[in-house]
Amino acid sequence: MTSTANSTKELSCVENRLPEPGEIVSASILRHWPLLALLMAPVLLAGCARTGKVDVAATAPVAAVVTVARHDLSNTLEIASEFEPYQEIEVYAKVSGYIQKLYVDWGTHVKEGQPLADLEVPELEQQLQEDQATVHRNESELDRAHEELNRANSAYKVAHLTYSRLADVQKYQPGLVAQEDIDVSQGKDVEANAGVSAAKDALASAEQAVAASKATLDKDKALYSYSHIVAPFEGVVTRLYAYKGALLPGGTSSNTQALCRLSQNSLLRLVIPVAERAVPDLHLGEKIDVKVSTTGKSFTGKVIRVSDQIDLQTRTMHTEVEVPNPRNELVPGMYASAEIPLQTAQKALTLPTQAVQPSGPDKGTVLVVNSANQIERRSVTLGLQTGTQVEIVSGLNENDRVIFGSQGQYQPGELVSPKVVQAQEMEQ
Repeated sequence: MTSTANSTKELSCVENRLPEPGEIVSASILRHWPLLALLMAPVLLAGCARTGKVDVAATAPVAAVVTVARHDLSNTLEIASEFEPYQEIEVYAKVSGYIQKLYVDWGTHVKEGQPLADLEVPELEQQLQEDQATVHRNESELDRAHEELNRANSAYKVAHLTYSRLADVQKYQPGLVAQEDIDVSQGKDVEANAGVSAAKDALASAEQAVAASKATLDKDKALYSYSHIVAPFEGVVTRLYAYKGALLPGGTSSNTQALCRLSQNSLLRLVIPVAERAVPDLHLGEKIDVKVSTTGKSFTGKVIRVSDQIDLQTRTMHTEVEVPNPRNELVPGMYASAEIPLQTAQKALTLPTQAVQPSGPDKGTVLVVNSANQIERRSVTLGLQTGTQVEIVSGLNENDRVIFGSQGQYQPGELVSPKVVQAQEMEQ
């Protein structure tokens, strides 16, 4: 019994530890060593396997990955230009005259029809008086012609009635009235009729004279009205050329001088030379973003007109964008950057451009980290590309993990420790 207990005790000790190198082992332990080796081998092998697996996972390199996600993509064309007034004119006087009153100055905002200046034109004032006198005189002549026509009609009526009566008497009672009296009456009838015709012609001439004199009066009134200069549209006086008391020549003369420059700034326009490649994606009425660095603000513009012709020298098309400016925050001459949308993709699968290696037209390759954290190389079909992102048409699914950065650092089948990052973090 004592020998068996000792053997059991020694066996228990052997199970708890292995003999160290150089340690003296008892004979009883040596007798049981083959059995112990057979019993401990599976345990030792399993322990060694577990230790190896943990070591491999722990030593796997950390790999930055990004996930495939859905985003709205938009490819835009950004062109710099400068604001121009919607319309801008030089305001001239129609007639020559001295500036009697000046209502505006540099930077004055005016409404349509608001007076700008009054000119003193004494020659036209005198001409208007003469025209009015001529009209009165011709109207008097017209009244006289009306009276003359009435008198001629009365004379003709009496003469014609007298001749008609004598002719009737001669017809029914021949010889009762002398033929001479009948002939005289007939002559007076014809003479009175001619007098009526002459009176009518005189009346027509008088009416024409009145119409001509009134037309002359209206013309001179129209010319005189130009001495009152008004704004043709709502705008701002951006430059003033003449002041009170200055002689302003007529706009039709060779020596012309404008009163001021008037610009409509409530609505501005951007003239943009759009490149030939972007012309098919340009649409009238399309709203675009206009960024003004001077103000630090963005405004909404609209493509309002295009030339529909490519300039053969610059290979661009004249395009105009209207930008409302109701608060006059913008000033003509400011630089602006217009972003014209060319292509859009709604809720498309996207990846950062740094995660895709192009391999051909609309083709590329990516390194995917599978569920076992191993590298897989996949070919993908590319779609719309922007400056930072690219659309994945096929080859990947949403939430797939893709290596971000250089693909030359990894090999297919390699075990990695993935770490999800944002593309913005890697760019900083």
